[in-house]
Amino acid sequence: MTVIVWIVEGTWPACVDAARRHAPEGAEIVLLHVTGPDVPAAAHGAYAGLLGRGHSRGHGPGEGWGSDPGTRLEDLAATSADALLRTAAARLARPCARQERPGRPERAVVAAADGADLLILARDGDRRHLGPHSLSPASRFVVDHAPCPVLLVWPEPAPDIGTMPPPPPHDPA
Repeated sequence: MTVIVWIVEGTWPACVDAARRHAPEGAEIVLLHVTGPDVPAAAHGAYAGLLGRGHSRGHGPGEGWGSDPGTRLEDLAATSADALLRTAAARLARPCARQERPGRPERAVVAAADGADLLILARDGDRRHLGPHSLSPASRFVVDHAPCPVLLVWPEPAPDIGTMPPPPPHDPA
């Protein structure tokens, strides 16, 4: 049995705890973190389009105008992802694989779940109320398109049943 656990900042402990509780002994557990392209891409674009014109490496304040900040952000993201995956593996306290993927998170998670027996992820939207807004658009995409069963967990105790949205109005026609 292969279990993919989507590790996301802020909600990962609940996912790891769910894997500890629900993945059978001997299951192959993969802790998956996806680094989105947004911030490094914006920095690359800003550097190339606005800051990079006519500035050779080492020319300018602090001799750093020639350094693309997107590369530094990619390095920081990789370091942060590695630390997060190591921390999650320590909390799991079972043998596991750690995997970092670049790309659009929702698509990378669905691709990683291909061939898996279970995908574990956490609600990451409005966690004060029950209902569809408790999932972000990326998580909703994963739940809707995952090629395997999904275990969706609350990162903290679930809200009271009274927070459920009212039913839609009845159309008598």
